[in-house]
Amino acid sequence: MQLIVFSKMFRERTLPELAQLAHDYGFEGYDLCVRPSYPINPDNAGEELSAAVSYMLEQGLSVPMVTANFDVLSPDHPTARPILAAMDKADVRLIKLGYFGFDPTTMDYWVEVDRIRSLFEGWEKLGREFNVKICYHTHSHHCMGLNCGMLAHLIQGFDPQHIGAYIDPGHMNAEGEEFDVGAAIVRRYLGIIGLKDSLPRREETSGHGRKAMRWVTAGQGTVDWTAVFDELGRIGFDGPLSVHCEFDVPDEAFWSAFRDEIAFFKAQRDRIASA
Repeated sequence: MQLIVFSKMFRERTLPELAQLAHDYGFEGYDLCVRPSYPINPDNAGEELSAAVSYMLEQGLSVPMVTANFDVLSPDHPTARPILAAMDKADVRLIKLGYFGFDPTTMDYWVEVDRIRSLFEGWEKLGREFNVKICYHTHSHHCMGLNCGMLAHLIQGFDPQHIGAYIDPGHMNAEGEEFDVGAAIVRRYLGIIGLKDSLPRREETSGHGRKAMRWVTAGQGTVDWTAVFDELGRIGFDGPLSVHCEFDVPDEAFWSAFRDEIAFFKAQRDRIASA
């Protein structure tokens, strides 16, 4: 399992600076954002992604996955084919899509399931064409596929070589789904694990209490990370672990929290590797 960092937090960093961060803090590569206004974006990915991956390899680092923009949901999106072609050229085999929202007051759940599955049919074809796996993330709070049980409604029956599950214990925790149960549901599709810890809180929206989460440094929240990594070891997961670093800390405390975050997850990963 490679411990990599989601580059969303480091938009202004150059490739040499990103490589130096990885060496300084002890992680093994990046989940690169390929989004508008990022250094590598849909307009330049055809050349820049390969260059970035080659540079990272020279530095002893890897880029096993990229994250597309929030609106990349349909295989007909104008950036879909160029990004997947750039991935194939760069030998990056995993991509995370955006999110399908769900409003239970206005939408029919099963109609949405059918609509999204029709889109995944197109994604499966593109995945096969470019030899990549298109992964969908378990994102809590009114998203389709907000836990593994719901994600299975969207991806079950597709080719797991090209359609994948990106599961996130923090978001699963928000929705009350046990990690081992969720992982069992989508195990044959499992491609990526997202890492962040969470605490529950209440927010008021239109006069009604709504459950939400506060992202905290790893080990300070309610995710049982020992159980998560024990299960990853038990099932032999060997994909990337993407650390998100979205914890709620003052700016001046970020780098200390970042170091602790990497050290925490690296210790958990190494514990399993040596078991």
